[in-house]
Amino acid sequence: MTTDHTIPAAQRVESLISEVAEVRAAVLAAEARSAELIARVRDRHRESARNLVHYVALRALDIRGLQDRLAEVGVSSLGRMEAGVLGHLDVVLTALRAQLGQAPDPDPQALTPVAGREILARDTARLLGPEPADRRTRIMVTMPTESAHDGDLVAAMAAAGMDLARINCAHDDEDTWTAMIAAIRAQRGPGRISPPLIAMDLAGPKLRTGPLLPGPPVLKIRPERDVSGRVVERSIVWLGRVDDQAARGIEGALDAEALPLAGDAGAITEALSRLDEGDEVRLTDARDSHRRLRIEARGSAGILLSADKTIYWMTGTEVHALDAVLTVGPLPGVEQSMRVHLDDTIVLTRSMEPRPAVTDPPFVIGCSLPEVFDDAAIGDEVWIDDGRIGAVVTAGGTDALELRVTSAGPRGAKLKAEKGINLPDTTIGIPALTDADRSHIPFVAAHADMVNLSFVRSAADVAQLIDALAAEQAEDVDITLKIETVAAFEELPRMLLEAMRWQDVGVMIARGDLAVEAGFERMAELQEEILWLCEAAHVPVIWATQVLESLAKSGLPSRAEITDAAMAQRAECVMLNKGPYIEEAIEALSDILSRMGGHTSKKRDMLRQLESWSL
Repeated sequence: MTTDHTIPAAQRVESLISEVAEVRAAVLAAEARSAELIARVRDRHRESARNLVHYVALRALDIRGLQDRLAEVGVSSLGRMEAGVLGHLDVVLTALRAQLGQAPDPDPQALTPVAGREILARDTARLLGPEPADRRTRIMVTMPTESAHDGDLVAAMAAAGMDLARINCAHDDEDTWTAMIAAIRAQRGPGRISPPLIAMDLAGPKLRTGPLLPGPPVLKIRPERDVSGRVVERSIVWLGRVDDQAARGIEGALDAEALPLAGDAGAITEALSRLDEGDEVRLTDARDSHRRLRIEARGSAGILLSADKTIYWMTGTEVHALDAVLTVGPLPGVEQSMRVHLDDTIVLTRSMEPRPAVTDPPFVIGCSLPEVFDDAAIGDEVWIDDGRIGAVVTAGGTDALELRVTSAGPRGAKLKAEKGINLPDTTIGIPALTDADRSHIPFVAAHADMVNLSFVRSAADVAQLIDALAAEQAEDVDITLKIETVAAFEELPRMLLEAMRWQDVGVMIARGDLAVEAGFERMAELQEEILWLCEAAHVPVIWATQVLESLAKSGLPSRAEITDAAMAQRAECVMLNKGPYIEEAIEALSDILSRMGGHTSKKRDMLRQLESWSL
């Protein structure tokens, strides 16, 4: 709607005063309707709960035309009011009335955006720890298993800028977690007076594809060749006892592919003693190809071999050297997959027995959550392996669901074991807190600073976690809600009000599953709206999933990753996943967040002094 400039200016302002007053009345009416929910939160969260209700009521209105008309008369367009809705509306009304020479009439108790941001800063420090010296946004890092016995790795992560350490309860065990926590608690980071905080993830209900029978135990190892096919680096294998201690001190052994030896330990030792560096050995591989290899080094428990041709090693391969014979021990079966194409049939079964991989449909594979077979309906969408395979339910039953593939890429997609399944159209009747999660609660209560609740979908899920922590008298353990489904996004206001019964609360935007559920085209919109809603609730946000993932895994970031990491600065915390280059990823993220902190804060552009431009 455009402004009719034939209307006198005073009349336009009077109309705007009336419209803004109506909006103000609407948010107060919503507060009255939600009085019971607001009354249940802790006293320290009361203002936040009221403001959350105000913001949700405001967003239920279409005020875009009002925003344009306010801007035309030089008044705030209501675009930055999340942290203090009522106070901001009063400021706008005061400015409008001043144009008509009217006296202001604000509510002195109304929360202003400035006061709301102060509450958010306070609650952020309580949940995520003190603000680092050189940036406002904290960094959370997922701990790899090796951190349990590698104190140097943990020290490097802390020194690089890790503020919180995330331990995923879906992996490892309590002994490993205990060792991780001991290593973390021993650390200090730059400008930090305390070690990184401990966040522990409860896994929630696991919805994954079932196992496939492994393929033949064959390991293909090939040398590195240039574009013309010439060998530029020979392939290397360590043949012997497969542990770090056995290969220690032998250059290249710890980096080589390790193959075990079968047979009597004494006989193996005696055979090895007759070999030496530079000797040639022979074998016939799994494809009946005759190969010659060179011994690069010998240790007491194995030999380091190199080859200039591709070798298919298998269990039972005999390596002949002089009069000695060494036999390769049991190798794991090769992970199998099934390539599916558009319109192929996939059958999800209740049985989790390992199934053979087949080359033609129907492709049958297990589903880890039995409730799916009771709740999924014909026509429901199904996404597998982070959305790589899309399908729709065409037939249901108590023990199987038949799916038709609707998306698999032009060359098809691999259907693998242990891959996530998302059903965005299906309401699954299972709580977020599983029996396995409950078994971990005592450990979490005793050791964690924060617990992250996975696949939370309702206020009832939040209440169950609160009750479980209260039973352990763990009020000092904070709660973070992981938003991974469209249902969780839609229920977020009620879940936040429920969580405000607890001491401190945060939200994690788990963008991987959420993108699959909502569709990648909606992901940018949803993460923005979660940021805005949480600012209205004064709840800190953790921005998660695939941040600088290429850098952490390969040592080289993509341009898109750098931009994504820069956008993450508007959250209170950014999470990195583990990878061999995690130290470099932490340092890069810290630098990006520090630089971006001078430019943006939430939805506000910060016009700091720039020395780059001059006239």
